[in-house]
Parts: sequence; structure tokens; C-alpha cells
Amino acid sequence: MIPTILADDELLARQKLRQMLLDEGEIQLVGESATTSETLELVRQQKPDLLFLDIRMHGKDAFDVVRELSLDPDFPMPTIVFTTAHDGYALRAFEVHAADYLLKPFTSERLKVAIRRATLQIQSRQKPQPAISSQGAAANNPYANRIVFKSRGRILFLPVSSIRWIGAEENYVRICTEGESYLLREPIGRLEEKLDPQLFLRVHRSSIVNLQFVKEVRTESSGESVVILMNGQRLSMSRSYRSRINEWLTHN
Repeated sequence: MIPTILADDELLARQKLRQMLLDEGEIQLVGESATTSETLELVRQQKPDLLFLDIRMHGKDAFDVVRELSLDPDFPMPTIVFTTAHDGYALRAFEVHAADYLLKPFTSERLKVAIRRATLQIQSRQKPQPAISSQGAAANNPYANRIVFKSRGRILFLPVSSIRWIGAEENYVRICTEGESYLLREPIGRLEEKLDPQLFLRVHRSSIVNLQFVKEVRTESSGESVVILMNGQRLSMSRSYRSRINEWLTHN
């Protein structure tokens, strides 16, 4: 069972979510709150594993709750699932490592997904951490492991491991996975800074590739260098970036 607290200032919303959570066998509700001050007191008292947290409540907002709980380095922070009717906070939710971001109204199926994600995060926190190697532990990796953005009315939490390549389109980037592509308003250079350079390589001023999906690098008869992905897609490689992939090959 997962000790869980539900925080929402709307009584009807709280009642609905309470019933949905009670229908989930692995959830154990240990308290409810309607304000940020009540939430802080209850979380400190109960030390739950999971907190369903409405972003806009009476008093301070949900991010103030997270910040105040984080002030004590010895306090066991709960895994957080944000619940809100507003989609404008998704990026901030990602920055505080929320397990999920539920847009009201949500279905029981969508709630199950959030609980599954939260459970995985709880389990990863409870596992003993391996010793830090000279290359650094994955838990301390400063690079993003997922990208959060809005697409077609949805808030997407896209694992970076599913990205095959990224292309610049003026002030946007197109993020390409196996079967879909998403347009995100962000300069390619800023996105590159968030990605692990051991996994993602800039091969052109307008493209980045996930090295897991690179089949080969080839120099054509014309002298042009190209990167060929596993699916056969070809991406141009600038001469100025060729040294990067040679350096990567030397160290791998």
C-alpha cells in the first residue's frame, strides 16, 4: 500500500478524486487538506510516500509547498502528482521532478497512468543507490530524462530516450520519435544544453541525433558527410561537426 495525501481546495474535486483513489487497491489515503498550510502540516506529520497536490489552493501555491518541504534536507519528500485545471504550469512541475501532471477533468484510466508513474518513482527512491563511479551515477545526471511540452491540447512527458533526432525550424525545433514528431518553440541550442552529450550529438547547425539510433556515418562521393539512422533516414553532417563524432567514437 502507498500512504497518500490528497490536497485540493475544491470539496467536490477532492471528493471525486478520493473515490477514484479508493478504487485503486494500492493507495492508502492517510489524510486530506484544503489549504497549503494544512498540507504542509499534514505532510510533515504523516510523511506520505505520495502527494496529490492541487496547484492553486488558498494561501500559497503548490510550488511554495514543495519549496518549504525541500528546505529540510533530511525530510523524506513525497512523490508528487500535480492536479490542476490549468496547463500553464507543466514546465515548472517538470523542474521539481513531479511524477505526473493531471489536467482536470481526468479519467480513471489517466489516473492509473499517474499512479503507475508515481509508483515507479517511489520504488526508484527506495532502492539502495549504487556507489558513484568516476563517470557519475545516473541519479546525479544533470541532464533531462524527459521533456515536457504542450501538443494538441495535451501535456506530454516525452522520455528523451524515445527521441531519434531533432531538427531546427526557425525559432522552433521538431522532435522526432519512431512514429510521431512534435513542434516545440525553443531554440535548438537551448534544447541541446538539456541533453546528455554522451547520448545526443549535434551533427549540423540544424540537427541533433540520438546516437542509439545511428546506423553509420558516411562520406559521399561528393565529399558530403551524412548520418544514416536505423530507419534509413539520412541527415547532413557539417564538416565543423565531424570532429565531434570522431571524438565520441574515440572514447566509446
